[in-house]
Amino acid sequence: MNADVGTSTIGGAVGAPPSKSYTHRAILAAGYADGRTRIERPLVSADTRATARAVESFGGSVEGLTDDSDGVVVRGFGRPHTPEDVIDCANSGTTMRLVTATAALADGLTVLTGDESLRSRPHGPLLSAIRSLEGRAESTRANGQAPLVVGGPVAGGRVSMPGDVSSQFVTALLMAGARSADGIDIVLETELKSAPYVEITREVLGDFGVATDATTAGFAVAGGQTYDAGGEYRVPGDFSSMSYLLAAGALAADEGLEVRGAYPSAQGDSAIVDILERMGADILWSRDDGVISVARSPLSGAEIDVGDTPDLLPTLAVLGAVADGETRLVNAEHVRYKETDRVSAMADELETMGVSITERADSLTIHGDESSLRGARVDGRGDHRIVMALAVAGLVAEGTTTVTGAEHVAVSFPDFFDVLADLGAAVTR
Repeated sequence: MNADVGTSTIGGAVGAPPSKSYTHRAILAAGYADGRTRIERPLVSADTRATARAVESFGGSVEGLTDDSDGVVVRGFGRPHTPEDVIDCANSGTTMRLVTATAALADGLTVLTGDESLRSRPHGPLLSAIRSLEGRAESTRANGQAPLVVGGPVAGGRVSMPGDVSSQFVTALLMAGARSADGIDIVLETELKSAPYVEITREVLGDFGVATDATTAGFAVAGGQTYDAGGEYRVPGDFSSMSYLLAAGALAADEGLEVRGAYPSAQGDSAIVDILERMGADILWSRDDGVISVARSPLSGAEIDVGDTPDLLPTLAVLGAVADGETRLVNAEHVRYKETDRVSAMADELETMGVSITERADSLTIHGDESSLRGARVDGRGDHRIVMALAVAGLVAEGTTTVTGAEHVAVSFPDFFDVLADLGAAVTR
């Protein structure tokens, strides 16, 4: 599906979409529980459905994860059973990485696969960690990529792994380690990238009664713990998804835009508020009320380290295209290992729209003074975040911007284009 986005003025109020990161973790945490957990206001998307299917494959059940759902009931598997069939994680890297560690707790072997994009993503450090715990963990193509074959049961122990490939490896081991016999002590060999996502994990685990520790070398979790959220868990708003709305407001909301349900949490992507403020946006966050107000503002370029906020890079690249001066997005090499190489994708597609941009191995520099956004046909690369960022660019480009693969917003923000239209954007699909 293609989406056509015309030059637009937007405004009004919108609720914050539920968090994908918290929904994934809450569904799996409820799977590790022994009883019933109701998850309030989950994100219903292609990715979170993949995690729900995995929980069911390991012996749990998930009821109510439908498009109009305001809550889902998970009956946990406790300790995972060996699945009767292959687990298809579709396009969800979070699902595959988190449940790869789950599979290492099962007695038999689990086979995990996904779509073409997911089968190109790296899992080697997690597989090595499981092998060091005396589990079986193999890539069928011996390249660290899916399909994967994983089995156990691992009892726990000490593992050493790099921290600069994916924080999801740490999350996976912490979540599974609590259900192992001996727990898992994770030693990081390199600096942890996307560190706030591990803090999200630790926050969710704490809400489910699981204790974790940050150590001088990495992280640790004791074994033999029980997952119990007291029967209910509520998913907070998603700042990754909110970033597109806030950027749209700063670029195209003459009379202002309100995003409601934006309460503080461990999410690193809440940095979008401070970044917009640094760039000169007219933005105000009432944290107690959970309301962010933003209006169209002249923006200035800035240097922004995306080491902890990789999902913001597409949004920030669009802001840089409109801002005066240069915007440098640095510490970005790990952003190349997402659903697509987002550094290269944004460089190529924004150049198609008339943006002057310089791509390096670990950075992206957008020359705002040398750029003038114009409508064009751009490729969403099958990546939800690329699609949404380019649609935001289309709001302030001259003419019409056609974004291909618009259906991929279903991964994290299924009603994204409906929300834009309700706010006044000229959108057709």
